[in-house]
Amino acid sequence: MIRSSTFRTQPRNDYPTSDGKPMAETDIHRDLMVALIETLKWYFAADPSVYVSGNLLVFYEPGNRRSHISPDVFVVAGVGNHLRENYLLWEEGQGGLDLVIELTSKTTKNEDIKEKHNLYVSKLGVKEYFLFDPQEEYLKPSFQGFRKRKDRFVRIKPVDGRLPSKLLGLHLERDGTQLRLRDPETGERLPTLNERAAAERARAETEQARADRAEAEVERLRAELEQLRRTRRGGT
Repeated sequence: MIRSSTFRTQPRNDYPTSDGKPMAETDIHRDLMVALIETLKWYFAADPSVYVSGNLLVFYEPGNRRSHISPDVFVVAGVGNHLRENYLLWEEGQGGLDLVIELTSKTTKNEDIKEKHNLYVSKLGVKEYFLFDPQEEYLKPSFQGFRKRKDRFVRIKPVDGRLPSKLLGLHLERDGTQLRLRDPETGERLPTLNERAAAERARAETEQARADRAEAEVERLRAELEQLRRTRRGGT
């Protein structure tokens, strides 16, 4: 579950915390965004310098409350992993966002391809930019990755059908309508929050079954011991 700070009527700074737009266009987009954010938070949980977020207003011009953007998912190293109400680029001291993932939809495709593409490379210092169309309806190809080279983005070449991220040290790959993260060293996919919860339930159930078997064995041995005692008493 994404944790949020206690609700306040006023933000800690003079910049807004909402642009009035919905969190995501469809259930698929929303659930995928949440899954990616939670998976990346889990992956970087041991590194307090890495900040993972999404659907958060990012301001990039001091004093301009209208100059903002809200990436679906973004990662920044070296700024500290703590809760924020918005993200003021000039106060974070890193010069930009490291990685951005946008989940393209009918209403965002042109913005994702053109406006955000130019803004991310020119003003937000994004080093890697991934575009994913879950339903393969609006983006051709439906999964694209770009890496900054000097002052422009160049396409990331697929490796075994996956797009490698140098910044994350992971590979990104399509699985139906899902965008999954794979560790190239282990070859394993990073588990989602639901998968981790399911694994924990399975582990708990296994431990409970083991405990039940052990208890049953103890009861069996007690019964055998009691029967042996009765037999001995009967023979004396």
